[in-house]
Amino acid sequence: MKTSYEKTILVVDDEASMRRNIVDLLSMKEYNLVEASSGEEALEIINSEKIDVVVLDINLPKMSGLDVLKTTKSMNDDVPCIMLTAYGNSEKAIEAMKTGAFDYLEKPFELDEFLMIIDRALNHNELLNELKQLRSKVSTPTEEPSRIVSKDAKMQEIFKTIGRISATNASVLIQGESGTGKELIADAIQRHSHLIEKPYVKINCGALSETLLESEIFGHEKGAFSGAIVQRKGLFEIANGGTVFLDEINSMPPSLQVRLLRITQGESFFRVGGNCPIVSNVRIIAATNQDIEKEVKEGHFREDLYYRLNVARINIPPLRDRPDDIEILIDYFFHKYSPNQRLILDEDSLQNIYDYHWPGNVRELENTIHRAIIMTSGNIIKIDNLPHETNRRTNLNATLHSYLKDKFSFKDIIGDIEKKIITEALKTNGYNQSKTAEYLNMNRRLLYSKINEHSIMIKRQNK
Repeated sequence: MKTSYEKTILVVDDEASMRRNIVDLLSMKEYNLVEASSGEEALEIINSEKIDVVVLDINLPKMSGLDVLKTTKSMNDDVPCIMLTAYGNSEKAIEAMKTGAFDYLEKPFELDEFLMIIDRALNHNELLNELKQLRSKVSTPTEEPSRIVSKDAKMQEIFKTIGRISATNASVLIQGESGTGKELIADAIQRHSHLIEKPYVKINCGALSETLLESEIFGHEKGAFSGAIVQRKGLFEIANGGTVFLDEINSMPPSLQVRLLRITQGESFFRVGGNCPIVSNVRIIAATNQDIEKEVKEGHFREDLYYRLNVARINIPPLRDRPDDIEILIDYFFHKYSPNQRLILDEDSLQNIYDYHWPGNVRELENTIHRAIIMTSGNIIKIDNLPHETNRRTNLNATLHSYLKDKFSFKDIIGDIEKKIITEALKTNGYNQSKTAEYLNMNRRLLYSKINEHSIMIKRQNK
């Protein structure tokens, strides 16, 4: 029943129980609450009543939540829509944010977070003015299969960021360890941008020598150097009007950083050996697997170029910091590499995968699953099917064999392993002994004793 309260919230979900749960949650506050079981019914209400916030399920029958969102924004762009999804589908999340969703939540959601987003939506004017400048002004491209799979909260925020920045021409700096998916993020930004039909070129700045990199980026004239038998356009010339992705930007030599800076400032450039100025209008997406601020501080990367590239920033968390993603990534790779076979990991192999620290991140996990599928004759992947470097049983056997080969006694083996564990834990915790003891779940006095027993050197902490 509609009341006389000031703010009206429309809840749209085809499941009556879900609608009732949301209405019950919102009944704790003084809102007018209106329900709709379909997209068509929701649009009729939005068209006939003043609605302040729409809580909208993405997966609706017939007319999808995204279609309702698009129509709602065309009818009244000032109505904030909070999208609900039952699965962390990056493409739908990005599409929703790009289309103008105020925010989205993955079911089941936390009550406090939901109410906080509702409050923000009801007081959204300042934020909405900013978002309206960033929204896409072009038609939505055909939806493609999800390429980024995650339900991690930090990754969900990255999806939202992609949706917000993709419709702009802002330069983007992506930072993350090798294998975290920096190129996939860059591809998603370009795929959801208004430059999707324009040229999109990529180059790894760390894979070429300085001379070849300069030629690839800026082009060269015939006869500019030995082997330059024809004129060649560079990537910035080829990509004019489109997007350039510069991977491992931290590896770019200082002399080329200067030339790149001039391009970001709208200045012209010359091909190698040329004297005809060339102007190129491109969007730059750069990526680095290093701490770029540290590179700037140490003088390896130009500070002015850093600020030019760091207009929009995305930091990708390593896989070890998002363990909840491991299982859905495994399912994704099962489907990718063996779509017609129902594969499962036995308990031991699954635990082995969770215990491994994945220095190569998602790329290493993908290669591991791919190789395991190849090595498996049936439907069940066992620990012996896992690659050598990720198999803790194989690694343990190899380590033990190494100790015994060198005729270590049992006491010496235990002592050496103990020393390695404590040394690694100290490094991980910045040589803070109190934090290390907590990290290892051991008594601090015992840790101090072991440090002395094994003569472990403690580095001074920087103040």
